[in-house]
Amino acid sequence: MSNHQVHIIGGGLAGSEAAWQLAQAGIRVRLSEMRGTGDMTPAHQTDGLAELVCSNSFRSDDADKNAVGLLHQEMRRLDSLIMAQAEPAKVPAGSALAVDRHLFSGGVTRALAEHPNVEIVRERIDTLPTEGTTIVATGPLTAAALAQSIGQAAGMEHLAFFDAIAPVVHHDSIDMDQCWMANRWDKIGPGGGEGKDYINCPMDKEQYQAFVQGLLDGEKTEFKEWESSTPYFEGCMPIEVMASRGPETLRHGPMKPMGLDNPRTGRWPYAVVQLRQDNASGTLWNMVGFQTKLKHGAQVELFRTIPGLEKAEFARLGGLHRNTFIQSPKLLDPTLRLKSAPHIRFAGQMTGCEGYVESAAIGLIAGRFAAAELLGRDLTPPPADTALGALLGHVTGNVETADYQPMNVNFGLFPTLEDVKKKQRKEAYTSRARASFGAWMGEMELA
Repeated sequence: MSNHQVHIIGGGLAGSEAAWQLAQAGIRVRLSEMRGTGDMTPAHQTDGLAELVCSNSFRSDDADKNAVGLLHQEMRRLDSLIMAQAEPAKVPAGSALAVDRHLFSGGVTRALAEHPNVEIVRERIDTLPTEGTTIVATGPLTAAALAQSIGQAAGMEHLAFFDAIAPVVHHDSIDMDQCWMANRWDKIGPGGGEGKDYINCPMDKEQYQAFVQGLLDGEKTEFKEWESSTPYFEGCMPIEVMASRGPETLRHGPMKPMGLDNPRTGRWPYAVVQLRQDNASGTLWNMVGFQTKLKHGAQVELFRTIPGLEKAEFARLGGLHRNTFIQSPKLLDPTLRLKSAPHIRFAGQMTGCEGYVESAAIGLIAGRFAAAELLGRDLTPPPADTALGALLGHVTGNVETADYQPMNVNFGLFPTLEDVKKKQRKEAYTSRARASFGAWMGEMELA
């Protein structure tokens, strides 16, 4: 294409989704991605669009009792590229939606490369454009020059918090004579199956206590100067930081044994390490919740004390990377435009949402806002009692900006329901949301 109507900076989940929504609306898009030019971030491994750098899970796909599952459903109703490409790349993960990360990224890249309204340009953008409709979706690993330009435009310094990467293990190095396959409470996932999607490594009390001590004593990566005063995001806490909060913390977090009967004993172990399938062929499995800042040598030594992983071979070890975001409630209007420069919208994790699905969802609505504006149509934000509306409200709403932190979608963001029993509350939230979302979509069709 010789020209474009919207410039999207960043080819991650949010940028890819925004590009798709605009292109499907007939808008010509230039999608700039610096990977592929020789530049690479500390966490990415390929130049594929929408590469998943941490977990391979989009979390729960339960649209009846889980807020992120409800968000999945809403995005599917809005022709989400990310949700569409997750389906053929799906791998077993109980009630969660997890994907083969390479198949998924490949599908997203092909869909956009083949779209006649999308031009993918491998280029690094160092400064914000001074004119023209722009969506900035550079995500948690925004390059330093562009981050500085964003800080100047926003009238503030960029903020940062830690985002951590979990290790990945080769399946053929796992001792299945000690481990077993099961989902928690034997729950069947959305794709059916036998309820045996996770590899479970059991620990007795002595093994668990030694493991916790090893986490506390293990050699950690040194903080850079810019990291020294940065807070952790609660939803992506390094495992050794969790361990430092108390000896039983991990047993009530990623190592909880509840609902996992060891078939060799008929009882729950004292603690469990779970591994989830990471690719379609089942050759790689990631250690669920085991993001860490231990040095690589210390990781290998300690993780091989886990029963079943004594001879584990690691395809990837854990690590940390920076996550940059802005004080969106202070800086953005209800349609995600930068108040000081309305030709610029922000999308994805840069806005202070957290999680793959949330990032893509904000990219989706940013793309739709931009399309409506260019086509001369009105697009009201989704209702606050929907998953997408609740998430957008967190990003652009009247929250305390001084302590603004990234947030996953959750029912705590929704307007409260009165006179509903606790056991029925989740279903009540999702039922109300579906009705509101359907009415909002009907209004869009009439506009």
